[in-house]
Amino acid sequence: MNEKSTDAAAVAAAEECGCAPTPAERDSFWKKNVSRRGAFGIGILGIATLAAFGVGSGVSAAYAASYPSWDDVQRAKNNEAAKTAEITRIEGLIQSLAQKVAETQAAAKTASDEFYTAQQQYFAAITEAESLQAQADEQSQIADESARKAGQVAAQIYRNGGDDTALKLFFADSAADADELLSRLGTMDKLLEYNQSIYDDAVSARNAAQALTDQANVARDERDRLQKVAEQKMVVAQQAAEAAQTALDEQAANLETMKAQLAALKDTTTQTVAGYQAGVAARAAEEKARREREAAEAAANGGGNGGGGGASGSGGWVRPHGGARSSSYGPRTPMCGSQGCSSSYHYGADLANGCGAAIYAANSGTVDYAGPNGNYGNYVRIQHGGGVSTGYAHIQPGGIIVRSGQWVSSGQVIAYAGDTGRSFGCHLHFEVYINGGYTNPIRFMEDRGIYV
Repeated sequence: MNEKSTDAAAVAAAEECGCAPTPAERDSFWKKNVSRRGAFGIGILGIATLAAFGVGSGVSAAYAASYPSWDDVQRAKNNEAAKTAEITRIEGLIQSLAQKVAETQAAAKTASDEFYTAQQQYFAAITEAESLQAQADEQSQIADESARKAGQVAAQIYRNGGDDTALKLFFADSAADADELLSRLGTMDKLLEYNQSIYDDAVSARNAAQALTDQANVARDERDRLQKVAEQKMVVAQQAAEAAQTALDEQAANLETMKAQLAALKDTTTQTVAGYQAGVAARAAEEKARREREAAEAAANGGGNGGGGGASGSGGWVRPHGGARSSSYGPRTPMCGSQGCSSSYHYGADLANGCGAAIYAANSGTVDYAGPNGNYGNYVRIQHGGGVSTGYAHIQPGGIIVRSGQWVSSGQVIAYAGDTGRSFGCHLHFEVYINGGYTNPIRFMEDRGIYV
């Protein structure tokens, strides 16, 4: 029997036993899940990526199983044996969904932490390479200055030694003239001694400059290696985040209904299946209305205090968030709390406009990361072209409303501010990168007419 006939037989058997999804259920599944994350995310990421994180295939079969319809529940209620089997089936599906969510979220957490660590190691390598190069440049400057001074002394010695009149004085009858010559020769000797000292300093500085340059070259190679590692970790973290979101979406799309179905099967009263079904529909409508209301409130809060999020500058650049700046770029005294201590160097600028305030794309571009990122919490990165990208951190749970690969317009709402990661209050941590490396976002935005 070939593969196609085997699949057809399996489908026929499933439909005969009444355990296959109805056409309406299949349509519902694709509308609820694949349209949001894509068949690629459910298929390839749901297998290959999860396997890479050790999420076993034993749960996957249950996770991919069909879900009971209300017609299945109604038929099972009419038969005690069928009811018991359906209860066991639904309880197993609920458990497998919970397990899958837990496993994929744990895998996403691990990948997120590895991405953050790799990104911070890359940033530290940038600092190390720049520091070594600055020291090399300083020593090179010292060597150049010493060489210049040695040249001046040598010229002075040449002028003194090449003076015929001064040489003739050595043979003059006048003792006074001879004393003058000896004095001059003594001065020349001191100049020679001084010049040797300058020369030694120049050689030492030049050697130090070369050694530091060699170290800086090694540091730059390490920086470039760590950048590649960070980018690779980012891809893995994005895949893990997508897989976790897919599992969470799957649970959210089916858990409420299955709980109601389970209650209907266990109910010994006269309440009908239709009544449970109506309750699920009502709660779904309430949840939808709540989300729409929260989204509207967050959008209305987007341009609040201190400068206004979305205020435009030149070249399509806009202010990414409302609120005043609560922390600047550069070295800082670490803050500590229950989540640990903040870093001693701040690679971004913090803008505080309250929990749930809108975060805007600082310019048009393509989202290349949207998910958790270690101490940054929920994080989005956008590539704007020309080697320029921006990062947005500490986004509230569920507050990312864009996905990796999506094109966003300048000023478009991409997320909502929160307190995730190593944070000490709701705010946006905003970063700007040039060719992947950090730069001062305050100065960068000011150059484009925007104060952050």
